[in-house]
Amino acid sequence: MSFLYHILIQLYAFAVTIFSLFNYKAKLWVIGRKNLLQKIKSTVKPTDEIVWFHCASLGEYEQAKPVIEKIKNQYNTYKILVTFFSPSGYEIRKNDSLVDYIFYLPIDTKSNAVQFIKITRPKIVFFVKYEFWYNYICQLKQNNIPTYLISGVFRENQLFFKWYGKWYKKVLSGFTHFFVQNKHSEQLLISSGFTNVTLSGDTRFDRVYENSKNPKQLPLIEKFKDNKNLLIGGSTWKSEEEILAEYIKSNPGQKLIIAPHTIDEKHLREIELLFQQKTLRYSLANEMNINTTNILIIDCIGLLSIVYQYTDIALIGGGFSGALHNILEPASFGNAVIFGSNHQKFHEAQELISAGGGFSVNSAADFKNILEIILSNLNQNKQNSKAFILKNTGATDLILDYLV
Repeated sequence: MSFLYHILIQLYAFAVTIFSLFNYKAKLWVIGRKNLLQKIKSTVKPTDEIVWFHCASLGEYEQAKPVIEKIKNQYNTYKILVTFFSPSGYEIRKNDSLVDYIFYLPIDTKSNAVQFIKITRPKIVFFVKYEFWYNYICQLKQNNIPTYLISGVFRENQLFFKWYGKWYKKVLSGFTHFFVQNKHSEQLLISSGFTNVTLSGDTRFDRVYENSKNPKQLPLIEKFKDNKNLLIGGSTWKSEEEILAEYIKSNPGQKLIIAPHTIDEKHLREIELLFQQKTLRYSLANEMNINTTNILIIDCIGLLSIVYQYTDIALIGGGFSGALHNILEPASFGNAVIFGSNHQKFHEAQELISAGGGFSVNSAADFKNILEIILSNLNQNKQNSKAFILKNTGATDLILDYLV
């Protein structure tokens, strides 16, 4: 089966290479792995004591970051190496000053895994959430390198819990310890014979809570808010943008910020056309024109997580496609958080609903009704969101306490 896995990995890499002729993100994936091992060898110093974090993409990096910060503070002799699978993470964070080395992860062949570990010689390894690369984890175990899964999430439909995926279950035996987000994940591992598991929670709570305590100020956003209730569409896709546009038609006085998931020129123009009313792009905003419209479009990267400090209600993208974006960031600033109903894979969504700070919707009409309910009890809903975040902090300290 390991031979079949090797063939499938090679076929995947070949398919991405073909796709890269037509897709920019795939092109970045391919270019970023060209002569990658040689680049790593020429960059990482042989004397470095490496702690390696592997993240699928940007969201997983945000989960790793609190642990990285603690290790940097407590063990300043270590060098932090981060690998990404996806361009969405690597291209945005490749120059992050917190980290000493950032690379793409070479594709998961046995040869690559052997060479990568030989070059980097990691002292400790952290995989984040649900990255289970067979050859890397087997090689780490073979080399007796402590390997931890942090903010892990497990579900019955994952391959190693299926009868036909028993061979792949071997990858789980490569972990020294599992730190999981929820009780279900803990019970699933224990029932499968793994007792080296701790219910730690999600390190993202620590991350967003720290960010909310002393955020960078944005005077233009504060002026745009103008002491009114401010609605935001965060990381929106077309589904959420259409819902917001429908709502604004009958509520033109509502202050609204749209921060789309994709900010290329084509999509920005589509949003402007969709709303029909006068809109303003943040990159063109100034003291004179910021309040000439009630609709502000965030057309730059890196602002969304701090814009939430000024907003009151957030409609978060991805909830209609099953790829819900970060709902913890708006909640940490006390936003009532709304999202589409296809959020089954995101246990934090159900927990935020239960806490009285989250709301699930199915349509534009549903959104309008939910918004009326939220506005009738806004202060309490906002307090519920902040309390939910505070209640779930502490995962990072629990992980570090275990390692000491």
